[in-house]
Amino acid sequence: MSHLNNKISNTIRITNSITFLKNGFTLIELMVVVVILAIITAIALPSYTAYTRKAAVSQAEQEVQKIAEQLERHKSRNFSYKGFDPGYIYGQSSPMVSVSVKNYTLTIRDLDSQKLLTSTDRDMRGQGWAIKAETTDSQNYNLLMTSTGIRCKSKTTISSYQSCSGDETW
Repeated sequence: MSHLNNKISNTIRITNSITFLKNGFTLIELMVVVVILAIITAIALPSYTAYTRKAAVSQAEQEVQKIAEQLERHKSRNFSYKGFDPGYIYGQSSPMVSVSVKNYTLTIRDLDSQKLLTSTDRDMRGQGWAIKAETTDSQNYNLLMTSTGIRCKSKTTISSYQSCSGDETW
């Protein structure tokens, strides 16, 4: 009889265990999982946003260099930067005032008069250029590159097309 009671008691325990497994997770188990996910997110998110900012500034630098190369090609054919329009690079038929690239707006100006190179102003010589890349992300870099060799980046607004004071080069 005792042997039968042991079997019945073991069967009841197994049945209770199976019933427990069918019920799901306890609140504490779910809270532990949520805390672990929160910790992983808190560690991963800042590094991911830093990576995306680096990627955006690298893409903007690449576009600035591509436009600079096309500006030099334009000058070698026309003896001046005047009349340069980056529209053909980007497949635009109308003159482009600025170029938009992932969180950046690039503007190309005459270095001396700071007018657009597409300007028809006869007073503009077109012997120098400046490209400014301004970001929409306040925690990322603004860029400046000129035909005189200036290359700088700053997390503050670059107000001049002539220089950036005390900022990083790229």
